[in-house]
Amino acid sequence: MKRLFKILRNTIISLLVVYLALFGFLKAVRYPEPLAAIKLGLSPASKTPTLMPWHVIDAADLPINLPTASEKMPEDIFYQGEKLSWADFLSKTDSNAFLVIRNGVLTYEWYKTGLTQSSQLPSYSVAKTMTSIMIGQLINQGKIKESDLFVDYFPEFKSGTTFDQVTIQSLLDMQSGVGVSDNYPAGPSGWGVAIAQMYATTDLDWFLSNNRKMSFDPGSESEYRSVDTQMLGMIIKKITGVRVADYFSENVWQPLGAKFPATWNVDRIGGTEKTFCCFNASAIDYAKVGMLLLNGGYAGPNKIIDKAWLTRMVTPVTTLDRDWGYAAQLWQPFPGISLALGLHGQFVFVNPNTRTVIVKLSDNPTDSDHESDTAKALLDISNLKG
Repeated sequence: MKRLFKILRNTIISLLVVYLALFGFLKAVRYPEPLAAIKLGLSPASKTPTLMPWHVIDAADLPINLPTASEKMPEDIFYQGEKLSWADFLSKTDSNAFLVIRNGVLTYEWYKTGLTQSSQLPSYSVAKTMTSIMIGQLINQGKIKESDLFVDYFPEFKSGTTFDQVTIQSLLDMQSGVGVSDNYPAGPSGWGVAIAQMYATTDLDWFLSNNRKMSFDPGSESEYRSVDTQMLGMIIKKITGVRVADYFSENVWQPLGAKFPATWNVDRIGGTEKTFCCFNASAIDYAKVGMLLLNGGYAGPNKIIDKAWLTRMVTPVTTLDRDWGYAAQLWQPFPGISLALGLHGQFVFVNPNTRTVIVKLSDNPTDSDHESDTAKALLDISNLKG
């Protein structure tokens, strides 16, 4: 019995020493404490909004309620080479919410068991499009220009390399060349890669100061890099002098007529928004963002996106993954179609030809390859007669 007690005691001491060593290491590299980091790495997408600190974005004082109608979804969907029933399609694609809006009318609304219209779900890289809307506003106001250099606003980040030549335009169109890989890891074993560090970091300034190595000269190539959007977010905060969440609330969420509050995850309490991801809201309010692209940048009488910036967003300037067009933080997967796309299967799909917005929020595994097939299914649905 004494021997067993001794073994148990030594094991506990050893585990405590390991935990304290890991705690110290993670703090040094600006990661959350060990248990929080592991939980963040293993949780499904829909559970992440409350696993990092956040800033709150209040619902609109005058929310816009969409009129409703009833639309029956097709009995079968052709997906990844097979015909699926509608229920099987939702299940196989790990859906949490699915909304269809036609001509401003909510014609279909579905939520996974346990979720409701008010459920706050993550957007991941759909947040990039939110960031672009704010950048467009600041350009329209004459406060910034696409030709401006990032280091014009942050001279402390000058490195003496081509990093110093990164412009707002190159950040918008994923042409900066900043060498932070976007290859997300699957599980905690890969959390040493750069994008995961940026996602989990508790100090974004520290992260960028240690990740200014360049992969190519700005403007010479195009490669999807989330760090580009994070740098845009830093510019928004610097120019406006307020938290990104507060600027977004006043200039986008309130005039949008958002029905529910949203949150934007930050590196630490009172810190900087992770503008490349980590915006969390209800499906119905994501749909209202999509409707801006259909309605000339307007939500009711409120102009949120200037006409010139809307044209900039929906007109492809380069080709990225899946041979899809891309411009100003917005995808163009098919001619005339716009798509705000996020990791784990977050879609705000906009078809101007049929005046349709589809929102699909999901829990796809990190290593799934689904975007092209899902986008094609959404295109087919958007082209149906409502």
